[in-house]
Amino acid sequence: MRGGRVMPPANTTDEEFMAVFKAVGQRRASEILKTTERNVNYRRRRLEAKYGPIDAPSKQPIEFPGRVPIEIKNGTVVVGGDAHIWPGPASTCMRAFKKFIADIKPSAVILNGDVMDFPRISRHPQNWETAPDVKEELEAVQDYLSDIVQVCGRKTLKIWTIGNHDIRFEGLFANSVPQMRGVRGVHLSDHFPAWQKAMSCLINEQIRGGETMVKHIPKGGGINATRGFTLNGGISTVHNHLHSQNVRPVSDYRAHDRYGVDTGMLADKEHRAFGYAQDAPLDWRPGFAVLTYKDGLLMPPELVTKMDDKTVWFRGQLHKV
Repeated sequence: MRGGRVMPPANTTDEEFMAVFKAVGQRRASEILKTTERNVNYRRRRLEAKYGPIDAPSKQPIEFPGRVPIEIKNGTVVVGGDAHIWPGPASTCMRAFKKFIADIKPSAVILNGDVMDFPRISRHPQNWETAPDVKEELEAVQDYLSDIVQVCGRKTLKIWTIGNHDIRFEGLFANSVPQMRGVRGVHLSDHFPAWQKAMSCLINEQIRGGETMVKHIPKGGGINATRGFTLNGGISTVHNHLHSQNVRPVSDYRAHDRYGVDTGMLADKEHRAFGYAQDAPLDWRPGFAVLTYKDGLLMPPELVTKMDDKTVWFRGQLHKV
């Protein structure tokens, strides 16, 4: 220490220090370099002034296939997300999701993020609520998705657009032990091989009026997020994350309307995973969406909405699930 200032470790070159920091982050770097985290952070700041930003692994993007394009000329796509599955009985809309897929036999099924919850590996503080371990949650999701696969048609496309909760799994390995990259078991795909993982799914990219972007998180937030996402995207959009469930048509000089869709949530609002809401009134709606394409054009999207623990509403009728 000199003049009250902690001095950086001096037994490594700048290049060696930066390589270690980028690979393992501050805490692990302090162990490897046999110094304090404060020393590591000081040297990092000093070197950033000289070389530019030095990012820790937590700031590096988690790699998933970016965008999956599909074409649906005449057919349906069932989109649902935010199941936040824990071990135990399936929610009302999880049961409805399975039933509608079995009945409709859609061209594609899209799990639009946050199928998993992963509270045990969240960066947020834990509370006294008993939450499932990662192993228990993986097994519960495997059981449910196995049922979904069984009721899908033989040619049904099965796509999983990754949500912020889903990404916690690979994020844990990527940020803590990046040396494990590529080892079987550390990737979510290893546990769910029937589903194609992606950050987004673009439907009918080449058909004017049919282009539809499906991804978990919309651009922007607030009550106008669904409409804003569609305005900014320039095509129809489908998202989850906000749990609100609504359809917002957008019209302009183009021949066909485009639509913004928030599919809602497959979980029940009362799910223990949402204890953080502290029993506040929630403007959320359990449900999912059915997209229909005719000659490649997207027809007005339809919503399946939970009415009570045993029924959902769709096309003017109550359906028991």
